[in-house]
Amino acid sequence: MDGVRVVEVAQFTYVPAAGAVLADWGADVIKVEHAVTGDAQRGFAYLGPVAAGGSFAPLMEHPNRGKRSIGLALEKPEALEVLYDIVRRSDVFVTNFLPDARARLKLDVEHIRAVNPDIIYVRGTALGVRGPEADRGGYDQPTFWCRAGSAAGISSPDLDGVLGMPGPAYGDSVGGMTIAGGISAALFARERTGEPSVVDVSLLSVGAWANGLAVDLSLVSGKPWLPNGPEHSGGFVRNPLVGIFRTADGRYLNLNMMQPGRYWPDFCKHIDRPELALDERFDTAEKLMDNAVEAAGIIAGEIAGQTFAHWMERFRALEGQWAPVQNSVEVGQDIQLRANGFIAEVIDVDGQVRELVTAPVQFDEAPAQPIRGPQFAEHTQQVLTELGLDEQAILDLRIAGAVA
Repeated sequence: MDGVRVVEVAQFTYVPAAGAVLADWGADVIKVEHAVTGDAQRGFAYLGPVAAGGSFAPLMEHPNRGKRSIGLALEKPEALEVLYDIVRRSDVFVTNFLPDARARLKLDVEHIRAVNPDIIYVRGTALGVRGPEADRGGYDQPTFWCRAGSAAGISSPDLDGVLGMPGPAYGDSVGGMTIAGGISAALFARERTGEPSVVDVSLLSVGAWANGLAVDLSLVSGKPWLPNGPEHSGGFVRNPLVGIFRTADGRYLNLNMMQPGRYWPDFCKHIDRPELALDERFDTAEKLMDNAVEAAGIIAGEIAGQTFAHWMERFRALEGQWAPVQNSVEVGQDIQLRANGFIAEVIDVDGQVRELVTAPVQFDEAPAQPIRGPQFAEHTQQVLTELGLDEQAILDLRIAGAVA
């Protein structure tokens, strides 16, 4: 994305996360924040900096790494003219502002295209741009997770309630990656045809796509997809080598060998029960599937007899597919993520070495090299100077309250 300029009028994580991905890929992303209040997410305290008195806040760094920040009070005509000047020099305009705010601030498609007819215009919405609820906002927990079916699909029927997302900004991050892909396709199309696109991505559509196979099956059957309850947690009804199994120390492993007949003999060796491969109940794929519940019970008993660390070591040479159930600390230290450069070092504003998860796409086997996110309005002077404004013009804008 070297040479691509993106102007982002957005806040929180959904949509700004797309800018972070593009910045990881080399784009020049200019983040427009309100000249007084900044991105509203800067005021969130519940995830805070990594250390008392520190300035490295993952809540801001994750969706804003690699960007430049300019503070503009877009309700003022002078600030809007500055934004339009940036737009004239940009390839992509991206926003998550609601329709009434876009219209009031003159940020809608017709306003931006009047300034730059060739710009790709991107809207990240909660519920789409058409329909009776198009003007409503939303966040990933209610829209991506709950409304699009993931919450119901993961919550066991015997659970008194539903499970929340596995981590903060979960749907926002998936949505941001989706928007970045849409922007890439639009840039490619413009290069081929000369025509700029209007790109729309909603949290609801991303959530429905993430849950798409379950929805597709329900469209055929007319029945909701039900999560696997406790009775299936140690092996599917027809495949004992698919399921979640508990270890002696209360940790969990996921087996996911979709061809049980192929992997059964090797698996039996790795749990020190090679005789099971010759057992007349399990010695063919058909018998193994017919007696899957019984086989799963044996597997569960064996895995429950040893610790998580034991199986992590024992299963390293296992031919079939499996994975440990890891928490977020363990994911951050995952040997494969690190070997492939998906956990990267960044230097924060205080000169401290920090780490961030990078965008999940690499080009030519080169890991991304993200830089820290901007402080509020940190690059205002720099961007205004690039636009050709002299010191007096910048001072006039500040006196007018148009820029930070």
